[in-house]
Amino acid sequence: MIEVDGISKHFGKLVALDNVSFTAGDGRITGLLGPNGAGKSTCLRVLYTVLKPESGTARVKGIDVVEHPLWVRRELGVLPHGAGLYPQLTTRENIAYFGRLHGLKGPALRARVDRLIRRLELEEIADRRAKGFSQGERTKVALARALVHRPRHLLLDEPTSGLDVMATLSLRRWLKELKARGQCIVLSSHIMQEVAALCDDIVIMAHGRIVAQGTTEDLQARFGNKSLEEIFVESVAGR
Repeated sequence: MIEVDGISKHFGKLVALDNVSFTAGDGRITGLLGPNGAGKSTCLRVLYTVLKPESGTARVKGIDVVEHPLWVRRELGVLPHGAGLYPQLTTRENIAYFGRLHGLKGPALRARVDRLIRRLELEEIADRRAKGFSQGERTKVALARALVHRPRHLLLDEPTSGLDVMATLSLRRWLKELKARGQCIVLSSHIMQEVAALCDDIVIMAHGRIVAQGTTEDLQARFGNKSLEEIFVESVAGR
């Protein structure tokens, strides 16, 4: 479980997060939905310990992300916006490097890397250097890297960015499999169809604030059975 309780963050005069609170449960996919600049990525960066909140707390499996950042990083699998691969390393080397950081080695590490390469259909670029990869290729390699240590909690920042239709459908199926195994998944997106297809719980953000949250059914009941797109527009406009 991931818990966010009243976190705020400013960059100069810009309010990036303003008293944000939500809970992401195990065996569920929680979607952070909002326009560009809403605060989704900032919230995820607080959770994976790159940023510290100025107030409030965030916990992963009950552990405070500020007080115990190293433990939290071991517990998380993170797909950051922009992927951030090492360009001089191959696909296989990028994934294996992160596996070693999490204590994997030898045959167990090689088996884990090989399985992820097959699962994400990365065979053609497995031994190519990451420099020059397309956006979709970078995203898939970064996802494999995030999953190599089999984390129980996943933070995914726009996970289908740059993926073609078939790769997007494959990723959605895999995320649903991971959810069925009891993993806690938080993903950010500004694509309504993606959130509707994947998420059990939805948190709509605008200008650093939460303007609506709940299950799809809860939100539809609250907004008169409107579509998610209509709920989104009305929530953001009425912030």
